[in-house]
Amino acid sequence: MPRPLGELEDAVMTRVWQWNRPVTVREVLEDLQQERSIAYTTVMTVMDNLHQKGWVRREVEGRAYRYTAVSTRAAYSAALMNEAWARSDNPAAALVAFFGMMSSEQRESLNDAIRIVQRDTPLPAAPREAEGDEGAPRP
Repeated sequence: MPRPLGELEDAVMTRVWQWNRPVTVREVLEDLQQERSIAYTTVMTVMDNLHQKGWVRREVEGRAYRYTAVSTRAAYSAALMNEAWARSDNPAAALVAFFGMMSSEQRESLNDAIRIVQRDTPLPAAPREAEGDEGAPRP
């Protein structure tokens, strides 16, 4: 399970995920600077840390690296939710509480997701009964 991203790590990864292409430290820096004062070396260190943690891969391009996300934000969010749910001493109650916090739009998204999973998951075949042995279990 990935440990939750820190605030600055999340800000960097948000851009990498949104842009969905290889990015440089300079591109991320320039976008972050629209919101806050931040140094190039800070962004470079964060992106290097994200690489070391396995969140991004990088390829050399000239004198710089281009960073690409290893997985999606959806996969990250799912892993966090799964970890939180798995740590609960009462998973059913945790789900009920979680569903109770959802907006109607979120519940509709949940219903859509359930329909997709049910559609993509094959149902187990029903056991066939042997002729004349309707109540007997099959080996």
